[in-house]
Amino acid sequence: MKSVLVIDDDPLIRKTLSSYLSKKGFEALVAEDGEEGIQKYEEHIPDLVILDIRLPDVDGLEVLGRIREKNPNASIIIMTAYDDMKTTIEAIKSGAFEYLVKPLDYVELDLTIDKAFQIRSLEDKVSYLLDEKQKEYTIDNIVGRSVKMREVFKLIGSVANTRTNVLIHGESGTGKELVAKAIHYNSPNKGEPFIVINCSAITDTLLESELFGHVKGAFTDAICETKGKFEIAGKGTLFLDEIGDISANLQSKLLRVIETRDFMKVGGEKILKTEARIIAATNQDLKKLIEIGKLREDLYYRLKVVEIALPLLCDRKEDIPELVAYLLEKINRDLRKNVRKVPPEVMKTMMNLPWEGNVRELENALIRGVILAKGDVILDENLALEIGEKKLYPKQLVPLKEVEKDYIQHVLKATKGNKTRTSQILQITRPTLDKKIKEYKLDI
Repeated sequence: MKSVLVIDDDPLIRKTLSSYLSKKGFEALVAEDGEEGIQKYEEHIPDLVILDIRLPDVDGLEVLGRIREKNPNASIIIMTAYDDMKTTIEAIKSGAFEYLVKPLDYVELDLTIDKAFQIRSLEDKVSYLLDEKQKEYTIDNIVGRSVKMREVFKLIGSVANTRTNVLIHGESGTGKELVAKAIHYNSPNKGEPFIVINCSAITDTLLESELFGHVKGAFTDAICETKGKFEIAGKGTLFLDEIGDISANLQSKLLRVIETRDFMKVGGEKILKTEARIIAATNQDLKKLIEIGKLREDLYYRLKVVEIALPLLCDRKEDIPELVAYLLEKINRDLRKNVRKVPPEVMKTMMNLPWEGNVRELENALIRGVILAKGDVILDENLALEIGEKKLYPKQLVPLKEVEKDYIQHVLKATKGNKTRTSQILQITRPTLDKKIKEYKLDI
């Protein structure tokens, strides 16, 4: 039962509102002055406060401020017999949810109470989602107890509270973006945007516009002015994946931004400032790119203030059992399954595999295992694992499209045709999934 605290010095209003709220299904609490109201708030922490602005001992705005000091999210409706603009503005500025004038219109009161609870529910939900999102990228959720992973954790902890640029190096599937997010979401600016740009997936011209934005008429399709990712990021983090693929022209412009902390939009003349931290990532040997003239050495050292090298999964095999348990929990949650048992012989096989695709390959194998498992146990035949010299692939050699078609159909079946969940599991966009369904004429 939701509770409402009424703070008013008029005994008739307290009695009337208390009776009205009780009939509406609320637990009604009352206080006759400000000090009693604050005391009852501390004792009961009600879901809503209806507060008179004129009280005999303490001004209502002061009561409002003291309650919000104790709980910044407190929902408080101010009521008064004196309708003046100054008081209204002060009440709203001080954090009041709404301002009602006496005598109360009970239809308006009902709507206000309903709206207050709806917004509180949404705020709680958003707050929960933000907390869950941040928990997903805490250091605790990057799994591994091996010596090499402990070194990674130390580096994340060392750089998280700074604005230092970071270079993350690791093969595909080792978790470069996950580490970048762990740095961001453990930093003082975790409430600011975390923006990802895959430098290898965008043409040179579009990448420049993505980074810096452009003004209207800067090029043929520039029909309006747009903000670039540096501007959008604010004091947050700009994650530049596959940094080794950017052109020489963009390298010089990126270097200038790092050195001066300012930039101009494509086609623009106004100088804009940026406070974004840059975290760059690559799976290439950047020193070799410097040797062959494909990467500026000065840019390399500007990005590599701190370098984090992520180990291959085959170099930290002692982490595999813990990774399997963690990934199965995540996969079961996504697929709404309950497949959590892995026999010792299957775990032994996984421990002995090279995992050339690293953690991503392990996760994909487990997704397949959960989808194909008949009970709550993953067996060898459920996984595309190497058993000795044998791989559990189709007996006949078939084109890659056939394998892809078969697997997408499996995931669609497992998710009961839920395209959103299917695209999340396959790690592809919804339009790409729709295209594949149409191309392969898949059943939904």
